[in-house]
Amino acid sequence: MKKYTLSRAFAGALVFGLFTVAPVLAQNPSTGGPSPQPAAVPLDGGASLLLASGVALGLKKLRDRRRAR
Repeated sequence: MKKYTLSRAFAGALVFGLFTVAPVLAQNPSTGGPSPQPAAVPLDGGASLLLASGVALGLKKLRDRRRAR
């Protein structure tokens, strides 16, 4: 890389880092308010669909391999 493009990339990364880190550091600590309630997340609906689609894809891959022989 040219010296100019390397220094320009470094300066861009530095500016990006400053703009993303500064808002995170500017937050105040919590005031000790009420504790948050745990969220009730229904894992059954999405997880079972992902598991079923994974099994179906695996079976399809196995069938394709057997047919290719």
